[in-house]
Amino acid sequence: MQNEPLEVTLKVTEVFEKLGVPYLIGGSLASTLYGMVRTTQDSDIVAEMRAEHLRPFVAALQDEFYVDDEMIAEAIRRNSSFNIIHRESIFKVDVFIPRPRPFLQSQLARAQTQTFTFETASPVSAKFASPEDTILSKLELYRLGGEVSERQWRDVLSVLKTRAGELDLDYLRKWAGELKVADLLERILNSSV
Repeated sequence: MQNEPLEVTLKVTEVFEKLGVPYLIGGSLASTLYGMVRTTQDSDIVAEMRAEHLRPFVAALQDEFYVDDEMIAEAIRRNSSFNIIHRESIFKVDVFIPRPRPFLQSQLARAQTQTFTFETASPVSAKFASPEDTILSKLELYRLGGEVSERQWRDVLSVLKTRAGELDLDYLRKWAGELKVADLLERILNSSV
């Protein structure tokens, strides 16, 4: 499967679409979409799952994925994360169930629908974090991780360079201040000029 990470991830987002769960694809798939391609071991989805989504979510995916309904229920209760693993490819999808916060609402409102066509299927659409929100999320992860992840930093640089001139710098600066990563944003903006 040439587009395995994306194809596997879209199987999960299709279920979120059917269940009416607000979601977006972030992480390395989003930074690859807006920046430079790199390999990834998993995909990241942010989803506002609730307890009533648990049974239909598991039922829809259990034939193709290893799913642990107790782990998912716990993640819903704690606003944490869980993962599911595609049986055929062993590709992992991480699902993050965040606590409500203004940045999350902004991300979901600005998510961009992308459509993909694969050789053997009809076109499939999914919502991705915007380029700006991808940058902000990666900067936030970089800060939370002790500012040592070269991969996060390179992903941000890649999106900045590839999308130069298209980014909403006012939006970036506003949220960077809110997320307490304004210094990182300015540093990377100055280094990518």
